[in-house]
Parts: sequence; C-alpha cells; structure tokens
Amino acid sequence: MQLAGEKKEGNSWHRFGRLRVCFRGAEMVVSGSPNGSQPTSQPAKKYGITKPISVAGPTEADLQRNIELEKFLIDSGLYESKEEGARREEVLGRIDQVVKGWVKLLTRQRGYTDQMVEDANAVIITFGSYRLGVHGPGADIDTLCVGPSYVNREEDFFIVLHNILSEMEEVTELQPVPDAHVPVMKFKFQGISIDLLYASISLLVVPEDLDIANGSVLYDVDEQTVRSLNGCRVADQILKLVPNVEHFRTTLRCLKFWAKRRGVYSNVTGFLGGVNWALLVARVCQLYPSAIPSMLVSRFFRVYTQWRWPNPVMLCSIEENELGFPVWDPRRNPRDRFHHMPIITPAYPCMNSSYNVSISTLRVMMEQFNHANRITEDIELNKAQWSCLFEPYRFFEAYKNYLQVDIIAADAVDLLTWKGWVESRLRQLTLKIERDTNGMLQCHPYPHEYADTSKPCPNFAFFLGLQRKEGVRGQEGQQFDIRGTVDEFRQEINMYMFWKPGMDIYVSHVRRKQLPAFLFPDGHKRSRMLRHVSLDAEKSCEEASGFQSGSAEKNAKRKADSETMDLKSTRPEKQAFISPQPPESASPESCASRSGITSHTSFNDRVIVESLTMVDRDSSSEMRSSGHLDSEKCTLANDVEMVNTMHESINLEEQASVSEHSLPGVGNKNSREQIRLDLMGRICCSLTQ
Repeated sequence: MQLAGEKKEGNSWHRFGRLRVCFRGAEMVVSGSPNGSQPTSQPAKKYGITKPISVAGPTEADLQRNIELEKFLIDSGLYESKEEGARREEVLGRIDQVVKGWVKLLTRQRGYTDQMVEDANAVIITFGSYRLGVHGPGADIDTLCVGPSYVNREEDFFIVLHNILSEMEEVTELQPVPDAHVPVMKFKFQGISIDLLYASISLLVVPEDLDIANGSVLYDVDEQTVRSLNGCRVADQILKLVPNVEHFRTTLRCLKFWAKRRGVYSNVTGFLGGVNWALLVARVCQLYPSAIPSMLVSRFFRVYTQWRWPNPVMLCSIEENELGFPVWDPRRNPRDRFHHMPIITPAYPCMNSSYNVSISTLRVMMEQFNHANRITEDIELNKAQWSCLFEPYRFFEAYKNYLQVDIIAADAVDLLTWKGWVESRLRQLTLKIERDTNGMLQCHPYPHEYADTSKPCPNFAFFLGLQRKEGVRGQEGQQFDIRGTVDEFRQEINMYMFWKPGMDIYVSHVRRKQLPAFLFPDGHKRSRMLRHVSLDAEKSCEEASGFQSGSAEKNAKRKADSETMDLKSTRPEKQAFISPQPPESASPESCASRSGITSHTSFNDRVIVESLTMVDRDSSSEMRSSGHLDSEKCTLANDVEMVNTMHESINLEEQASVSEHSLPGVGNKNSREQIRLDLMGRICCSLTQ
C-alpha cells in the first residue's frame, strides 16, 4: 500500500505529509525507529532555546507504566485501521483531482491560452493531526489547496469551488466559514471529514513538487494566505524540533484524548486546538529529551501547572525576515501584550497560535492541569490507574447556572452553515460577559453542541456555565446586567452574510435542575439522587488515589439548591433573551412553539442576572489532602527559572528577570537523590531574538 509520506511516480503523495509507517496490530510505529518502550540515549543535538530539565532515561517502573499507557490508548480505539488509512488516501487523491479540474476551468473561463489551461495546476497539502501522524478513527483531515495567483479565495474558492463540491454526490455537510481567522470550507467526502483551506501564491503555474517550507511561497501574499500556509509549515517544523518523533506522537495522542475528555479541546471556543497541544507537548519533549511517553505525560502537567502565563511557550527563537510580515512581539505590537496564554509557532512569521484563549478559558484549563497533575503523581506512586486520568468532565454537574444558546434553521443544510457562524462567534459572548461584568461573572463555554431530535425544527444547542468570581462575596441583591451584552452579541450574529429566513438564535438562562433531558445519555434528566450516584465513579478513583479532589465536579454538590441565579423575565419557567428576526425573515414562532423553544420576549423585558451566589470551584492553589503525602512520596525542590509576567513595557532586548519556583516531583526511597540531581535543569522561556 502506498502510504502518505512516500513519493509515488507520476503523483504527489509525498505532499500528504506523514513518515512511512507500518502497523503492529492496531498500533502505528515508525519504521526503523526503536521500540517505543525502549529508552534512548541522550541526543547530541540541542533542542529548544534552553537546556533540558532532565536528560535521564526511563526506569523499569517507567517502562512498565509506558506499556500500560500504550495498551490503554489502543484499547480506547485511538488508532485507525489500515483500511481506513487507505480510504483517506483515496479521498485525498479525489480532492486533488477536483481542485486541479477547478483551476483549469477558471483558467479557460478567463481567456488564457490552451497551453496555460493545460499547465494550470493546484496542489493539495495536508497539515494538522494527519501530517503529524496522530490522527485517529473518524478524525478530520486538515488540507490546504495551493493555487495560482489569478485564482482568488473570495469568489473562486468560496463560490465557484463551493458550487462544484455541492453538486458532487460524494460531498455532504458542506459548510463554508469565510470570515474565520483562517477561512475554511468544511465538508465530508465519502464520509471523511475535510477542512479545506486555500492559499493563492504569486505564481502563474503551481509546480507539482512545490516546497512549502521554502520562504519564497510567502512573497506577495496577504496575511490570510500566510496563516493558511503556515499550518503546513508549522507541522513540518514541529517534527524537526522534537528529539524523538515517535515519543512525541504517542504523548500528543494521549494529551489530545485527555483534552477532549475534559472539555478543553477547541480553539474556536477559546480553549486549545490541535496545533496548540502539539506545541505544548513538543516543548515538554525538548525539556525531557530522553523521556518516554509515560514520563512525558506526567511532566507535561507538572510543567504547565507551574508555568507563569503569559510567559510564552516557544520551540525556537523568533525569526525575523526581510519579507516584513508582523511576528509575535509584545514590544512592537501592543495587542500582543494582552494575550493570556501565548504559544508561539516555530515557522516564520512566528505567531501566537492561542490568541483565542480568554481569562475564563485559561482559568478552566489551569484547573484541569492541576486536577491531572494530582492524578499523574498518584499514577507514578502506583496509587491510580491511567483510566482515572481520562475520566470525562461532568460539565452539567459543575455549575448551578447555565446559558443555553439555541439555534434553529429551516433545514439541515442551512443549520450547518448557521452553526458554523454562531460557533465561530460564541467566544465573543464569553469575552463580552467578562468585559461587561469586570470579570466578576465568570463564563465557562463548553465545546460541544447538542441536538434535540424530538423537535421538528433542525436545531443545535450550546451551553456556557456561569459562576461568580471566586473569593468575591456578593452583596444582597447585587445584579449582573447582561442585557446589553446579549443584545450586542445578537447584532453581531445577525450580520452573517449568508443569513437565510428561518435562521434564528435564542439565549436562555437555565438552572441545573432545568437542564433539558436530551443532554443526558439515558434520555431523561437525572434526579438529584442519581446525580449524586453519578459521582461515585470519580470518587472511587480519588479514594484509590488517596486524596479528596478539589475539582469542580466534586464542588458542584456542596451548595444548597437555593443558591442559584435568577433572571427577571415575563416568563416564569425558562427565561430567554432572543434576537429579533431580520425584517425579511419568515416568523419562526410557530416552529418555536411546536419545538418547545421559548418564544420571543419583548425587548422591554430584558434579562438581568441578579443575586448570584455561585458554586465554589476548584482553585489551582487548593492543597491536596495531607493523607496523600505518605512516606513513599518526597517533595523535590527544583530551581525553575521563569520569566516574570510581561507588562506593557516589556523589552525583548534585555535579559528577562527570573524568579524561583519549586516544581514538585515524585520518587521512592532508593531514587530520591538521583531524581534530585536529574531535575536540577532549568526552564527559561526568555524571549530570545
């Protein structure tokens, strides 16, 4: 079988971006590399901008834990079969044919010569998880179409190619998102999800063997094209900058699975997407170049619970270039100073890949890092199993109050495009709530959509958890007025350039007891007793680990049901703040009435959030139960240098000042001194030019 990453005569499979692989059962292993469970010698090459924390290889216990971790990943179905891999390559080949025909059609329509029509070309290049070799069954394929200078994105890609794809039987769920930060067309081709980007480069004819790593592809292109091209360029750089590609892949596969289970995998919602997780994992691989995946997973959480954001994570120095594109630089670009969690891409022009992260989503991720760090410490002490790390996050038990964002459309096709637009703007609602309440009302967007199949109208629902900021005691009768916030959000949503009659949005406040039944797997809302029973699985993991969790899931049941958030509205059950329809819209009231969705409320009866006494949530500073600190565990004080928090007056040309932090480690009586010596490396994320 011709695999992606191999060069095939007369074709272009080398561009599809994976190293040659072979399959051992369900596990993917790089050909020619050592067994993943074997330690590797200290690499001679320097990786990263600082010295590693430790160059120690794995112990026998680490090797055993690594075997258990790999078995868990295989049993969890994270590796695709050979048959599915072959089908993906077939689909990529078909898409390659489609875009070539599309460019030839446009070339002919624009009056070019027959020779130009014959030479006209476009190429398909993959990036993301597929190019990195960490995709799983059913995962989408991130693809980039590179076309000639005379084929544009706005009309030729999003209209002409869109129409071609819409007429193909193999294509379903076609959804253009032209206004995204990186414009994309989403669809399924023969059942395989595709995210297709477009880049028009300054060439009349695109060569079949185009070298995407060559900086010349960036000449005379706009910033949207640069962002589109950089997905492929960044993926290639990551694989060059890690000490052991196989260990990187297994660790990244593990961390992506964890992030999805814990509800923090979504760039569009304000969390982290695939490239962000890849960069974070790659940096840990640089800091522990001889570590195997079981060690790297543990070190990942240990490092990032101590990371002092907004200090940037970088795999290499920031590169300047005569092309003059802006690079991430808080000294020169004032807006870069306000990024909360900078994770910098390694390919020119270096960018912050995590600009979507907000104060609220960073808070949620730090809670999850701390929660996972406690569990991995116990795994290293043989007090917990890997399954405990991947317990699903019970979002609908974590808060007393939620915002429910319902969207409807006339048909399923319209709903997909409408959903893509609303989802891309949903992050703005979180930012606006933070802004308009001065950060006192915290918002937790959940990166999953839900459909109520019992309703006659095509629909989706998104949910956001609400709570008062920790440590701030509310006064009697204090109100959070979010009327203008929702109004502003509605106006932005209604600016959708592809809006059609029937598309509508409803924003409602629901208490935990009022959550709709379709959210729960068993098809009905859990009773209070069942909800408490549902916590037993995680509780048993925590008890086996020897500590009482301070996580949000446990804290969700500590307050009385009376401690809830009320909304003023004319309706007594479920209060809604709903956007008025555009003038030409057909009224959806009948549909809303039939589907059980709250009908429109008068704009005079605006929503006010008041008397908020929220559930306490897990704090990153919460100490673990002292009972967990038994004689087998030692605390190793490690000098860890981190750059002081960047301020607006940051000067990249000066040495960053550093402060000392202790980074907890784990060990046993026989290896404490060795571990102490091994971990005396330093983290220094100084901004070096």
